[in-house]
Amino acid sequence: MLKKISNIGDCGIACDFGDEISKDTNKEVIKFFSFVQDSTKAKKIKGILNCTPSYNKLIINFDLEKIKSSELIQFIQKSDYSKITLPEKNKLIEIPICYDEEFALDIKTLEQKTKLNFKEIIKEHLKTDFFVYMIGFVPGHPFMGDLNKELYLKRLETPRVRVPKGSVGIVEKFCNIYTFDSPGGWNIIGKTPLELFNINKNNPSILSPGDSVQFKSITKKELLSFKNE
Repeated sequence: MLKKISNIGDCGIACDFGDEISKDTNKEVIKFFSFVQDSTKAKKIKGILNCTPSYNKLIINFDLEKIKSSELIQFIQKSDYSKITLPEKNKLIEIPICYDEEFALDIKTLEQKTKLNFKEIIKEHLKTDFFVYMIGFVPGHPFMGDLNKELYLKRLETPRVRVPKGSVGIVEKFCNIYTFDSPGGWNIIGKTPLELFNINKNNPSILSPGDSVQFKSITKKELLSFKNE
């Protein structure tokens, strides 16, 4: 349920759905995101430039020459997005992952802090049905949950300057995949050869908020020979 609307500078508003980070809250964000998109396509509202869903908020950027903040807020407050329905079954994407020690950069930390051996850690990770909460940080980069509490870990005390593209990381109940070489402080558990973002495709990002993800273990040999379509 929409709790609060706040201005972000002159050309943006934040639609806040509360402090809780959960699937139910995120699904409300996604429903509202769909409503704003549909309203824009149907020309019920003008001037919307971009919508960015997060765990529990939707950021809307708009063209100040076409619509005022007060007009957009009034439109939202008078609207009923509850009639928007989401698919009963989310899109399920299987993502290959190699847990070889060469790619599991934080294997020792994982074992020490979880008190599990790496085979047990892999088993817990593979049995998790992940929910994509949002895409952000860099293009195509997914933030997914929810991990078993046995695998909850804090961020690294000293973030890495460079995390290799394809690295799969975990922090607390979340899992992410680095779609580009970039800095990062997540605990790296493995690597996927699957290219999650390709600017040359009509839909550059394979994953979207609300999707489901299941990891599939592959060998180092399979990773090195993997070909993206």
